[in-house]
Amino acid sequence: MDERISVDLEKSIHIIGHSYGEHPIIYKDREDLHLHCRLMNWGCIPFYVKDEAAFSKQRAFMLNARSERILEDKSSYWHKIRNRRCLVPVTGFYEHRKLAGFKNKIPYYIELKEQPLFFLPGLYSVVELPDRETGEMLRRFTFTVITRAANSLLQQIHNDGDNKGRMPLLLPFNLAKKWVEEELTQATYQTILDFEMPSTEITANAVFSIRTSKLRPDGKRANEAYQWEGLEKFPLD
Repeated sequence: MDERISVDLEKSIHIIGHSYGEHPIIYKDREDLHLHCRLMNWGCIPFYVKDEAAFSKQRAFMLNARSERILEDKSSYWHKIRNRRCLVPVTGFYEHRKLAGFKNKIPYYIELKEQPLFFLPGLYSVVELPDRETGEMLRRFTFTVITRAANSLLQQIHNDGDNKGRMPLLLPFNLAKKWVEEELTQATYQTILDFEMPSTEITANAVFSIRTSKLRPDGKRANEAYQWEGLEKFPLD
């Protein structure tokens, strides 16, 4: 039986990757082959790392794993841990959109129409590192979220920055369950990585700023729709 975990639902409305915070992750234990849920930190720390502080600058590049590299790039860390598959339960995620006439990018909250709760496939890593206070060696579980080329809807939203044109790999429930099966053939693995969630299955609503702890002017929650003056209705044609 898994230990009871505590999740702050208010803070979980917006989880910032670069904070490397904890998130409940579903994975199949490699010893008993049962599904478990435990808190893991976002942003993989490779199993060979000995000094977490020295690795801190590189960790920002371990928040997401490009699907194209997992099977095809045998030199990548993602290929090495390709069988440490996990699921990240979410109700939605955020992307920012750059628009002419707006000083700041507009944040959007993206959900699946038919799945109020869904799962982002990821990979997890386990490393032994010393506790900074006691020096005791502890096993650290960390994870990354898999991304793919954006579909037609997300291309219009995630349209700026170094990783523009990307989106999390979104899976229907049947493929999410298959993702955490103990064994996947190469062909099945590739089929899952190649899956593109149709734009028609996704809802995208503009929200107020998610980069501040201040309350919204209308008093609503951070992930509720917000009507920006001059912003056209979504989706676009």
